[in-house]
Amino acid sequence: MTSRRPITAQLCPCGTGNSVADCCGKYLEGGASAPTAETLMRSRYTAFALMDTDYLKRTWHPDHRPATLDLDPHQRWTGLEILSTERGSLFDSDGTVEFRAHYSYGTERGNLHERSRFARIDGRWLYVDGDIG
Repeated sequence: MTSRRPITAQLCPCGTGNSVADCCGKYLEGGASAPTAETLMRSRYTAFALMDTDYLKRTWHPDHRPATLDLDPHQRWTGLEILSTERGSLFDSDGTVEFRAHYSYGTERGNLHERSRFARIDGRWLYVDGDIG
């Protein structure tokens, strides 16, 4: 079952400075597909922040998608930094995005540093897997 916060005029968690509706919301709602691997990375971060498990599963490569996905409602995603991208454009079939995602969990603060791999299948970008470092 999906636990999802509504898409509103709030600033998009992905850090572009646009509202959710004008940024990642169009991907989460299913009206558009992310045009690049970085855009998919940003929209997936937003989905984690908004607890949209349906979008996360929908954008996960079927060969690597977990059977279940339980997000912790006490973990808050507080910022995203894109560190580098390789390939992942409109004309590529694969891409890599290195990022740092900041979070809080109660009084604990931390970050997740990952180098994520993406594949474009039938014109849609999908998250394949990543190396946490």
